[in-house]
Amino acid sequence: MTTPIAKPVPHPLFKLATELGPLVVFFIANGKAGLFVATAAFMVAVIVAMAVSYVVTRHVPLMAIISAVIVIVFGGLTLILHDETFIKVKPTIIYGLFGAILGGGLLFGRSLIAVMFDQMFNLDPAGWRLLTRRWAFFFFAMALVNEAIWRSQTTDVWVAFKAFGVIPITVVFALLQMPLIKRHHLEPATADIADTERGKVE
Repeated sequence: MTTPIAKPVPHPLFKLATELGPLVVFFIANGKAGLFVATAAFMVAVIVAMAVSYVVTRHVPLMAIISAVIVIVFGGLTLILHDETFIKVKPTIIYGLFGAILGGGLLFGRSLIAVMFDQMFNLDPAGWRLLTRRWAFFFFAMALVNEAIWRSQTTDVWVAFKAFGVIPITVVFALLQMPLIKRHHLEPATADIADTERGKVE
């Protein structure tokens, strides 16, 4: 029997850099050259971040792939039609899609959060349901927040929130889930059960 090769686990700072880097590029480019140049720079930065992530880990998380596709599509529409609405509504589409995937999965008795986040948790069925439900609500809430900000604030305020507000909010929310994860954590001896329940919620 061949032992599977462990997937390289990048340093948390590397993961943060690949996620925050394109947003910083977006923020700086917007301040110097405006939203349309910033959109083009953001698209390039996202592709570069994905390439670097693949070179280092030989793997790209599913969420990153979905986000990159939507960035390229809506960023392209922004540039082609010269309409900033597309890039501003892009986060709403991403958050709404992620929320719908997680919520839809629960309706069909499946917890897709481990697949989306590319992380391995050993949780009992109740833990999977609660964690998935919380993240689904979080994504829907972030979609509403994005809509409220871009429709009521200036472009610079929206860009600043996107660059420096979204990740801290997400990190804080993720940390707040740790008590739930610890409470429903399964010991390694029951990891075979956890592997089954990671994709199926009874």
